[in-house]
Amino acid sequence: MSAQKPEVILRRVEWTVLRRLDGLLQGEYRTLFRGHGIDLADIREYEPGDDVRYIDWNVSARMDTPYVRQYLEDREVTAHFLLDLSPSVDFGTINTLKRDQLVDFVAVLARLLTRHGNKIGAVLYAGKVERTIPPAGGKMQVLRLLNEVVNLPRLQSAPYTSVSDLLEHGLRTIKRRSVVFLVSDFFTAPGWERPLGMLARKHEVIAVRLEDPRERELPDIGMVVMNDAETGESVQVDTHDARFRKRFEAVVLKREVELRGAFARTGVDVLTLSTEEDLVRAVLRFAALRKQRRGMRSGAAA
Repeated sequence: MSAQKPEVILRRVEWTVLRRLDGLLQGEYRTLFRGHGIDLADIREYEPGDDVRYIDWNVSARMDTPYVRQYLEDREVTAHFLLDLSPSVDFGTINTLKRDQLVDFVAVLARLLTRHGNKIGAVLYAGKVERTIPPAGGKMQVLRLLNEVVNLPRLQSAPYTSVSDLLEHGLRTIKRRSVVFLVSDFFTAPGWERPLGMLARKHEVIAVRLEDPRERELPDIGMVVMNDAETGESVQVDTHDARFRKRFEAVVLKREVELRGAFARTGVDVLTLSTEEDLVRAVLRFAALRKQRRGMRSGAAA
């Protein structure tokens, strides 16, 4: 699927995904990428119930009491896609890879944004930052972005992925307050939580987590050869060994706890895209979550 031409990909998602989303979202497409407004309107003293992510630490330090930033809902959004295209995203089923989910998600969200007059840009990472696409509007920008993604050479192996490098590049290059979609499976070297938190203080950040259910389960099928998607190294393991399967489950659980903790501490909402779930269903679930949380914050502030 990822080998298709950008025009074919865009036409397909417009017919199979965007039309359904248009009807089901009923015009509330902004719930996908806005927890609050974008343009800074005012600074005021913190009140119980305010979102702590919008505390202005510089002003708070000068005034010796917490102050929060208030934003206006402006008409134009600038969105950036930080895309992890390292070798592990080529894992999945025979019919769908995590990379396919990434491509479809980018096509849908990019077109949804540009149709409403917004601008999109991107950073492509595959072992290192490979491409930076400055933000622009229109359908041609969507096609340009898709063309860069599908034609980026795939690595058979690479140094262990560092999402930190991708985030730090975003911190350096994204100047205007924006919506930032960090799309990755988060099989990465440690140390990415701090730059994620820094990015989330400057922008509206949404983590888009790519996953395949087979990454969580190890079937009892005897001797198998397992490949490290990042390094290309192979190792033979005995899946009959109950102790090995138990260690595998422990590693998976530990990683899950660490990921959820990092997202919670940085205040970043997560949209999970599974190779076995319909993209529309995943996006609608996320939109409902964002709407519910925004309502809870508003109620608490009142």
